[in-house]
Amino acid sequence: MRFYPCPCTYTQSPQHDQEQGLSESQRIQFDSKSLCSQPSLPSVASLTSHSQPPSTTANHHYITTFKAHTSSIFSLALTGKHLLSASSDGQICIWPNDPSSSSSVSQSPPPPPIASAESSVKSMVVHGDRLFTGHQDHKIRVWKLDEKQEAIKCVATLPTLNDRLMKLVFAKNYVKIRRNQRCTWVHHVDAVSALAISKDGSLIYSGSWDRTFKVWRTTDFKCLESVWNAHDDAINAVVVSHNGYVYTGSADRKIKVWKRHGGENKHKLVDSLEKHKSAVNALALSTDGSVLYSGACDRSIIVWEKAGDGGDGRHMVVAGALRGHGKAILCITVVADMAFSGSADKTIRVWRRGIDGKSYLCLGVLEGHKSPVKCLAAAVEVCTSGSPGGTSYLVFGGSLDCEIKVWKLWVPFL
Repeated sequence: MRFYPCPCTYTQSPQHDQEQGLSESQRIQFDSKSLCSQPSLPSVASLTSHSQPPSTTANHHYITTFKAHTSSIFSLALTGKHLLSASSDGQICIWPNDPSSSSSVSQSPPPPPIASAESSVKSMVVHGDRLFTGHQDHKIRVWKLDEKQEAIKCVATLPTLNDRLMKLVFAKNYVKIRRNQRCTWVHHVDAVSALAISKDGSLIYSGSWDRTFKVWRTTDFKCLESVWNAHDDAINAVVVSHNGYVYTGSADRKIKVWKRHGGENKHKLVDSLEKHKSAVNALALSTDGSVLYSGACDRSIIVWEKAGDGGDGRHMVVAGALRGHGKAILCITVVADMAFSGSADKTIRVWRRGIDGKSYLCLGVLEGHKSPVKCLAAAVEVCTSGSPGGTSYLVFGGSLDCEIKVWKLWVPFL
């Protein structure tokens, strides 16, 4: 059987776009129109329970919609007091993450963006007062965030000028790229599609459509390592565990596990997780790093668990699949024992891991978007005094319809 690449992720180079006469807006339109799905994975057992005991009944309700962006929303990130959103036209907006003030914001005129980058924002991550954004123009931008003033200022662009100059001199710093061109290894040569921060905040990992992932130091923004040709196709997702394992998901249908062991300077391949039959679009880790969730164009979320002694030397093994979405899985986020997935079917599904850790319940389907849900953010609501016997969550969905929708979810204790 032949598997065709899933067009959910557009991986052509800018040079190719120019040769084909495609403008930036046309490329964005191509992205949004080419979202499709492939058959699910019948060989993977389903973990979803169809019977939901009354004691586990959750409820959710829609709160509001944030409207300010005029192009597709590609990334969301939560800070202490705010939600940050970034879109395909490079604009970055800031919103309150407090539902008590969300309704008033939605009734007011749309706030202006707090920043406008030179290129489409593909990924975004926050650490402290620093915001890191990955872009279509192959660069990573670093912003200083002032939450009190609701403002950000660009303080660096990676690779930095110093990094570039230091690598120009020696031939060993050059790598061969498409069409016999060469560049220094600190450069990404295609869109930076994914970013992740180490637990201690000292390192940032970037994944790109150029099939590489790079490691940067957050103190001086120096590029420490580049894993060249980490995959056979574009890298769409990167996550990092608390103990330093790096997981990369790619359009080549593989998830690769990397680790830099004590005393070593380079990440080495630990395992290759191969079960999806189409492009891997999203990855998320449980809080303790023992469970990995992967979403792909095959409409399935595969649940991977640490192998232990019976894993035949494997780092992780397949526990099963979460099914319910009608189209490709585009994003996943995890909060405590809850997983949230966004799909090209325009919905967000809420999954809860059972006490036994072997079964899952779909607690709800959040609807309202008019286009595929491209990015998600979720958090436990700060004030839950009005929710006895359970926990309240805030769920934010960013879509290709240029809107951010907000829901409140209440889940009873197990």
